[in-house]
Amino acid sequence: MITPGHAHLSELRAVMAGQPIALDPAWRADAQRSMDALARRLADGEALYGVNTGFGKLASTRIAPEQLAQLQLNLIRSHAAGTGAFLPAPVVRLILALKALSLARGASGVRPAVVEALLALLQHDVLPAIPAKGSVGASGDLAPLAHLSLVLIGEGEAFQQDRVLDGTQALALANVAPLSLGPKEGLALLNGTQVSTALALAGLFAAQDLLKTALVASALSLDAARGSDTPFDPRIHALRGQPGQIRCAAALRGLIAGSQIRDSHREGDTRVQDPYSLRCQPQVAGACLDLLDNAAEVLLREANAVTDNPLVTDEGEVLSGGNFHAEPVAFAADTIALAIAELGAISERRIALLTDPALNSGLPAFLVADSGVNSGFMIAQVTSAALTAENRALAVPRSTDSLPTSANQEDHVSMATAAGLRLAEMATNLATILGIEILAACQGIEFHRPLRSSAPLEAAHAALRELVAPWDQDRAMAPDIEAAKRLVERGTFAALVELPA
Repeated sequence: MITPGHAHLSELRAVMAGQPIALDPAWRADAQRSMDALARRLADGEALYGVNTGFGKLASTRIAPEQLAQLQLNLIRSHAAGTGAFLPAPVVRLILALKALSLARGASGVRPAVVEALLALLQHDVLPAIPAKGSVGASGDLAPLAHLSLVLIGEGEAFQQDRVLDGTQALALANVAPLSLGPKEGLALLNGTQVSTALALAGLFAAQDLLKTALVASALSLDAARGSDTPFDPRIHALRGQPGQIRCAAALRGLIAGSQIRDSHREGDTRVQDPYSLRCQPQVAGACLDLLDNAAEVLLREANAVTDNPLVTDEGEVLSGGNFHAEPVAFAADTIALAIAELGAISERRIALLTDPALNSGLPAFLVADSGVNSGFMIAQVTSAALTAENRALAVPRSTDSLPTSANQEDHVSMATAAGLRLAEMATNLATILGIEILAACQGIEFHRPLRSSAPLEAAHAALRELVAPWDQDRAMAPDIEAAKRLVERGTFAALVELPA
């Protein structure tokens, strides 16, 4: 049971996986109160933006009472101008939930029936077809939310699993009658940052899991390269005091503890220091963890926020503001992108280290016996470099790329939707890079047998070997990379990490 305004990230993760939400019943009274307050203001003849006026540059145009319903209907139809591929089902589920949670706060002036319709679609997994592109993340995510709203009035398209439905069929499956929109209801549905926020949250959840996988991959690489765990000593990190760094160092100590490979070269190893990609893992991953933690705080606040306009206060006033401007979401998404890019960048460097006999300790060139006849992991490292470069380009901030819209009425926008949208592609690239690193590190560990690594790292090795055999001579690499990537995306390796709170 969720109280609007108090959802938790774990509950939002569950929504993406298909878990419906139930709201504390008290929300209905709050919604009714705000709707009644709005109706009183209208009856008094007050000019209310988007309720009895035009929109954007047309805000000074008064609309006659008999045209108010048509105004809301026209708004949804005209703003359904999105383009591109449809958003994936988990993201659409989250958008529905976030919009319902926001309207249920009782500050938007909509009937309870609007919230109930959104919840019914979510309950029956009837998901509006929402094109991914067309929002600049200010005045809310207008175009994508208009496509969602089309289904609520019996128009547009939706999906239920593999079935494509028109709006009427979609509502019938959810046992919902098409909405006849009241004053402001179209505007309340279209205004808001729910699409940007859902995209950013999806990217956050993926990045959190990938960071844990990156710790496993880096620990495997440390053992494969016969690196030192001295740089993970807690006294080093306590002297700096960065919380993410401290946590990641602790996780790495737990991953490497008990490794026979590590113990085998504690004495007599002539190397003084490892390269930064091994030695500075806590500093890099820890900084990424801190970025993700900060983004999580921002996005959780936004997920619980009311971001449409105008808003109805507890005192019954109707105030026009700008909560729809998604700058906080854009900044959060941009920082998530930086974390994803850096996790991939240092992973690629570890892959390069493992494949270069000038850098690693006693491993054959490109991690294959009889190199020369065999090329081994040569081009797998090239693939990781290509994906790393791609993620660097994708990590360029979107929040600094404002363009004015609506005849300069909306003269600064956040680009939060684009900032969130690119995170899925970046996460897929990172999953592939980490998959390649795990392949390379496990191959390196084969050359240290019969010595064993630690219990969690041997579990990671065993999970990979169920799908991918050791590399003793050249074969097509792509199937191995795809298999490792699937394990990464399933969370197989992330589940092996104990990341302290």
